[in-house]
Amino acid sequence: MTDSVAIVLVSGGLDSMISAALAREAGYRLMALSFDYNQRHHIELAAARRVAATLGAERHIVMPMDLRAFGGSALTADIDVPKQGVGDDIPVTYVPARNTIFLSLALGWAEASGARDIYIGVNALDYSGYPDCRPEFIEGFEKLAELATKAGVEGTPFRIRAPLQHMTKADIVREGTRLGLDMGLSWSCYDPAPGGLHCGLCDSCRLRAKGFEEAGIADPTQYAAQP
Repeated sequence: MTDSVAIVLVSGGLDSMISAALAREAGYRLMALSFDYNQRHHIELAAARRVAATLGAERHIVMPMDLRAFGGSALTADIDVPKQGVGDDIPVTYVPARNTIFLSLALGWAEASGARDIYIGVNALDYSGYPDCRPEFIEGFEKLAELATKAGVEGTPFRIRAPLQHMTKADIVREGTRLGLDMGLSWSCYDPAPGGLHCGLCDSCRLRAKGFEEAGIADPTQYAAQP
């Protein structure tokens, strides 16, 4: 156990919720960081606030930025969200360099606050194939953090914690159950349906539903269409 502070990236999604809860279980005091990057919808930010409050974050910053100015993704431009199912290619819902940007800001807050641990809920098994969710990326960013900061140069490096890295969605759902979390507080859908429902057909909805089904745990999510 520890009484240290951890910066936890909280998107409002299921993975970031479980990652942050694991940081809390390890004894860290939580400082939650979310991003209002002018994404396709803001339902996930409402979920992020619920999650941060439920987990007892001591502080929750929602950082504003405008990645829509760059575009290049179905989440930041007028591009349709794919609904055909999870494919083998990197989908158009990938936001260019998003996790690099988010971790860079988390690193800045970590150094300013004296935290040395940053938690991010990426995983590289049941996911959409985003390059910035792979173990190589996490390892590379941790090395960059050591080289790019005063703390790293002076011998107190940062640790990028990705506790879900090698879990399936079913594993993640089981962890949420073990931790006693209300996973219905989280939000995964890329393209919300009217009435605040998950669409059920985007990659994120399909992966979420698959996780609950394979874990044999009741899915609290309300879908507009059956995944």
